[in-house]
Amino acid sequence: MKLSTVIIFCSLVLGVSTQGWGTFLREAAQGAGDMWRAYSDMIEANYIGADKYFHARGNFEAAQRGPGGVWAAKVISDAREQSQRVTDLFEYGDSGHGQADSEADQFANWWGRSGRDPNFFRPRGLPDKY
Repeated sequence: MKLSTVIIFCSLVLGVSTQGWGTFLREAAQGAGDMWRAYSDMIEANYIGADKYFHARGNFEAAQRGPGGVWAAKVISDAREQSQRVTDLFEYGDSGHGQADSEADQFANWWGRSGRDPNFFRPRGLPDKY
């Protein structure tokens, strides 16, 4: 039942019915790939202060795919931040530790999904490869 609710929501809010399920699902899969590539690059770079850049970049690239990419980026970003909140709760208790960082990550996610330049968050010295 829950899956059908998600499908109806996507159809109504994102206009899937006008573009077709195949296109939407292809964009979503490609957007998920963009998010994975940004995450992999972030892990590989291991560069202090670059996480907001990679958040924005992954969301930006996914959103360029179309409504399916935007949807995938939002779902993945929200799930990642929610899982981080749960992890922080177990590690630090209900201290609010990490709340500001989570909000900053969500801002970077929104920034990228909105089509804004992810380089706004790019730290000095991050290799050009990224």
